[in-house]
Amino acid sequence: MTPLPTAHLRQLSEKVGFDLVGFARAEPIPPETLFDWLESGCAADMDWMGSRAAERLDVSKLLPGARTVIAFATNYYRDEPRAEDSPIARYARSRDYHSTLRDKLKAYRKLFSAAYPGVRHYGSVDSGPLMEKVWAARAGLGYVGKNGCFITEPFGSWVLLSALILDAEVDVYAGGPASDRCGHCRKCIMSCPTGALLGQGRVDARACLSYQTIENRDAEVPESFRMEMDNIVFGCDICQDVCPLNRGPVFTPNERFSPRAVAELGVMELAALTPEQYEQLIPGTPLARARYDGLRRNAVYALGAMKQAEARSLLETLSQDPSEQVRHAAKWALLHLDA
Repeated sequence: MTPLPTAHLRQLSEKVGFDLVGFARAEPIPPETLFDWLESGCAADMDWMGSRAAERLDVSKLLPGARTVIAFATNYYRDEPRAEDSPIARYARSRDYHSTLRDKLKAYRKLFSAAYPGVRHYGSVDSGPLMEKVWAARAGLGYVGKNGCFITEPFGSWVLLSALILDAEVDVYAGGPASDRCGHCRKCIMSCPTGALLGQGRVDARACLSYQTIENRDAEVPESFRMEMDNIVFGCDICQDVCPLNRGPVFTPNERFSPRAVAELGVMELAALTPEQYEQLIPGTPLARARYDGLRRNAVYALGAMKQAEARSLLETLSQDPSEQVRHAAKWALLHLDA
C-alpha cells in the first residue's frame, strides 16, 4: 500500500479542531520506560497502570499490524477571570475532557475512514492502555518536562493528548521528541509543596496532591500533606503555574473548555456542598471522579490548611457528618484553625 499523505491527514486534524498532530512509527516501547516507575512504587495504588502492560508497550497488541501512531494535542487553556482563583485544577473546571476529546477523535476517524476505507485504526483518549505522552514525544509534538507534564512549544503544558493507531504507513515520520527546553531550570521541582517531582519527568504519585485529591478517594490524605492543600481541592497546577514555558498561554476558543458553575465556588462552598448541589454541579465534569465525600473531604482539609476561622461553624457541623472521612477531616481542620 502506498504510504498515506501526512499533509492530508494534517488537514483532517485541523478540520476537526486538534491543535497539534504528529506521526510516529508504531515501534515497541522499551519496558523500562514503564516498569522502572512501577517498581519504584511511584504509582501508589494505581494498579491499573501496570495492567495490560504488554498492550501499553506494544500497540500491535491493540491493533494487529500496527504501523503508525498519530498523536494529537489539544490546548485547553481558558482566560476566565471568575474562575482564576478556583481551588480546582484548570483542566477540571469544564466539561469532562474525555468527552470532548472522544468527540474530536470520533469526527477525525469518520473523515479518515471516508478517505481511506481500507485502513484499520484504534483510537485512545487518555483512559485506554496507550502511553500518550510517549507517542506524542515520538511524534515530535513536544517532550516530557521535569514536572512530568507534556510540554509543547506553542501551548506549553496546557494540553490534553489523544492518539490513533493505524495499520498503514505514512509518508513522513517525526524524528523524535522536540528539544528539551527545561535546561537547568528547577522551578517546578522546587515549587512542589510535597516533593513529588523527582526530575527527568518522574512523578511520585504518593506525594502528588493531584493523586491525593483525585485518585485517593477511600483513605485519608497523609497528615504531612494536608497543610499543603491551601486552596487545593481537586488536582494541582502549581508545577505548571511556575513553569517559565507557560508564561505566554494561548487561549483556546473552544467553548467546551469554558469553566462550569462549580469553578466559581470557593473552598468553603465546596466543603458545604449538599447532595442536591453535587448532583446539579458535578456530573459531566472531571470532579465526579473524587465522588461526593471525597470532594468534601478535600475541601475540609483545605479549610484547615488555610486556617479560615470563619469556617469553624461549618467544620463543627461536618465533624458530625455521616461520612467517616469527612468527619475525620473536619476534626483535623478544627485543631488547626487556631494553631
